[in-house]
Amino acid sequence: MKTRRDVMSLLAGGTAVAWPLAAGAQQPPPVVGYLGHGTPEGGAALVAAVRKGLGEARLVEDKDFTSQFRWASNNADRLPGLAVDLIQRRVAVIITLGTVAAARAAKAATTEIPIVFAVGSDPVQASLVTGLNHPGGNVTGISTMNLDIGSKWVGLMHELLPASKSFAVLINLSDADSARSLITGTQKAALTLGLQLEFLFASNEGEIDTALAGLGARSQALIIQPEVLFLQNRAKLAALAIRERLPALYAIREFPQAGGLMSYGSSFVEAHRQAGIYVGRILKGEKPGELPVQQASKFELVINLNTAKAIGLEVPPTLLARADEVIE
Repeated sequence: MKTRRDVMSLLAGGTAVAWPLAAGAQQPPPVVGYLGHGTPEGGAALVAAVRKGLGEARLVEDKDFTSQFRWASNNADRLPGLAVDLIQRRVAVIITLGTVAAARAAKAATTEIPIVFAVGSDPVQASLVTGLNHPGGNVTGISTMNLDIGSKWVGLMHELLPASKSFAVLINLSDADSARSLITGTQKAALTLGLQLEFLFASNEGEIDTALAGLGARSQALIIQPEVLFLQNRAKLAALAIRERLPALYAIREFPQAGGLMSYGSSFVEAHRQAGIYVGRILKGEKPGELPVQQASKFELVINLNTAKAIGLEVPPTLLARADEVIE
């Protein structure tokens, strides 16, 4: 199996101190720093969700706070330096968008400035916090838990295609923690069910085309890593899967809404809205270490029957009966 060493230099330090919203007009409003693993275009929906959460916390941008953005363009090696740059800008709080790598980079850069993450995996296992109810320190956030249900995705595909023996899994190794979690979970389930998995790798949009070219001739289904690059290219992935006549599964409902076959997971956008509320509470004076980490408890199954018809697939009635939404 193809691997890649995930090398990150950890940067210590960070001396700026977070402050609650100032009542007087003399001080400038505090700055919210956004640290994104992806690109501004790919992260637009997540930023909009954070802003919605801040609005629900009754904070108005450019009045109660301002924003600074730093984007790694899917290059994890850039994250530590971008985190330090935000600290040097004296941000009041850092919110990391979408990946454990971004959250770790922020945590390594400061022990004082509050950090709010939105990730897909268990934040305790990822060493972001020491506990869920009382995270302590300067870090808290939201987890969709989508990266811990890889075995469930394999099971759903096996239920959809009980006679199939070979599935493909699309991975972006630049998000090493997410990749490792998905590989482990899917391999365990595949071994139990007697399935063969082919791991495909893409770290940019162009590599997605290369990875999926001709895949339909050697695999019966595609599972896609819940990851910022693939979120941004969900419509492209849906179209490529249809071209290859492959049933494809992703974590979020935006995938079948864009033409993909199926999704199972919790809402990535909702997690970032909740993270925005936490940012607002911190700006008002609450301590991150006293805000419990929230974990998703609702997972939705969405099936696009139009796509099933397009690839000549009949979805079992038992699976349709369990779906939270069927797109027709």
